Amino acid sequence: MRENALKNRLSKDLPALNGWLCLPASFSAEVMAAQGWDSLTIDLQHGLIDYQIAVGMLQAISGGRTTPLVRIPWLDPAIIMKLLDAGAYGVICPMINSAEETERFVAACRYPPAGIRSFGPLRARLYAGSDYFKEANRSILAIAMIETHSALEHLDEILSVPGLDGIYVGPSDLSIALGLTPTLDSNEKTLLDAIKRIVDAARAKNLIPGIHTHSAVFARRVIDLGYRFVTIGSDIHFLTEKASETLGAMERTPESSERLGTY
Repeated sequence: MRENALKNRLSKDLPALNGWLCLPASFSAEVMAAQGWDSLTIDLQHGLIDYQIAVGMLQAISGGRTTPLVRIPWLDPAIIMKLLDAGAYGVICPMINSAEETERFVAACRYPPAGIRSFGPLRARLYAGSDYFKEANRSILAIAMIETHSALEHLDEILSVPGLDGIYVGPSDLSIALGLTPTLDSNEKTLLDAIKRIVDAARAKNLIPGIHTHSAVFARRVIDLGYRFVTIGSDIHFLTEKASETLGAMERTPESSERLGTY
């Protein structure tokens, strides 16, 4: 089976840089993949992407060494299995609230006897190799998002679920759960304390600690805290930031004061 280079890097406790894809286009995915990210995550939750477009984006990423991941819209075994069959090498599941939900998520990512995944990896076997069935359970990453009040309350039980590979902090929803305004790269002490608690708990369980950030500065900060799977912005973030910078240099102001880039 084709190597999951992201998983191998993370197994050595090396920071991995993840790009985020919100735009529904295979070419923009291909352009992002050419930049040298360790992984790219196709966002089917808040991105403007459906299943068929996601398949084309997975194909676009597969030309290089970047590891293709997906964030699913919700805890739904059907879409998990379809995206894995399409060639995703890891799944990020949002709004995980309990150990029971984590168990259902992990089971959907694994073939029996470890899980309930049905066999039919049409594109995955083409992308990964003929021994896909034998190696998939070992190679595919299952990553649960920690972003709700319930997830914080049940953090230890969630992290103790067998087969879970890692967690991923969604700072915007976590901010809301803590009574704050949704934001990325926040200096709010309450949020920073939660971010630190989560990474410490994940590392204690030998799980991959991941988080979404908006800048290289904050990414370095969370890597210093112990996070290893770190997203730095998204395709739409880079597009708007660079366009705004260029137009600003020409003394033009944007049509809107809003800056896209939260996820």
